[in-house]
Amino acid sequence: MNIYPWQENIWKQLVSQPGRLPNALLLKGRSGIGKLNFARALSQYLLCEERLPSAPCGKCQGCLWFANDNHPDFRLLEPAAFSEQGHETDVDDKARPAEKKAGNQISVEQIRSLDDFTNLTSHRNGYKIILIHPAEAMNTHAANALLKTLEEPPGNTLFMLISHKPQRLLPTIVSRCRSVAMPVPDRGAALKWLELQKVIEPEIALAQSGYAPLAALEIGNGESQEQRKEFLRQVSVAKLNPLLLAESAQQYPLTDIINWLQKWICDLIYCKFTCNVSYHLDFTEQLQKLSRSADALGLVRYYRELLAAQRAVQHPLNNQLVLEQLALSYCRWVLNTER
Repeated sequence: MNIYPWQENIWKQLVSQPGRLPNALLLKGRSGIGKLNFARALSQYLLCEERLPSAPCGKCQGCLWFANDNHPDFRLLEPAAFSEQGHETDVDDKARPAEKKAGNQISVEQIRSLDDFTNLTSHRNGYKIILIHPAEAMNTHAANALLKTLEEPPGNTLFMLISHKPQRLLPTIVSRCRSVAMPVPDRGAALKWLELQKVIEPEIALAQSGYAPLAALEIGNGESQEQRKEFLRQVSVAKLNPLLLAESAQQYPLTDIINWLQKWICDLIYCKFTCNVSYHLDFTEQLQKLSRSADALGLVRYYRELLAAQRAVQHPLNNQLVLEQLALSYCRWVLNTER
């Protein structure tokens, strides 16, 4: 299992001191930069029985077990909804299909199920490793149960918590972990990596992702790019029919539409005050033109409406009514037209 190029320095720091690692690591940083992959690679390295100076051997019994997801000294705790979708690629849960709320949480039962694992000796006389991803998915009871374990950590057991939003974790949990700020690659390094992955229009995909390369890879290799362009061509004109827009938008996922519009409004605000575009680079000319007549307060009000729609999208909705309301509000607050 390989790490990403922008993680090499932090990798060297951690693997140079395998015997001096704390009982708990908190790997924190924005989504889409490869934290989960890094944590799994570090877990394999620590469980490798023929450990090379800076990498797992990939051939010993420990590495073979790990590659087949059945190492007896490793546990991965994720929300049930994540497990049903297979291994995650460290992309923010906003991009996931809506699931029941409980399915997006790590439960207290999952934490308590670790008791036997942590209290027994390891099968291979080495580390026992527990990876929790994402840590902020623990509900209150689960977080408190974990805190009790971290207060009196079992010997030779390493907890690795991965968090996109560490501010949501209990301060007492954070205080018992060594925090590791996971690096974000600079623009040049990210573009070079995306080009190697043969991503079409890597610069546009990278901007769309907020400069998170794994998220950019998912965006660039998906069909949503053409859908995004077609949708934005419709909203980029100075006059539009909101009902026709809502009807044509039914062919796209509602979560994608809200995401596109949120970034569109952010770009309009940036354009209005700085003449720059952050997300939709391929629509710079249209955004600059629209921003000249857009009202700043109206843009903020519409963005708040999009935030409310984003929260509500987790519940059963009449998509057509939602799209019509968003289209009507767009005409009112962004285009300053009423129908």
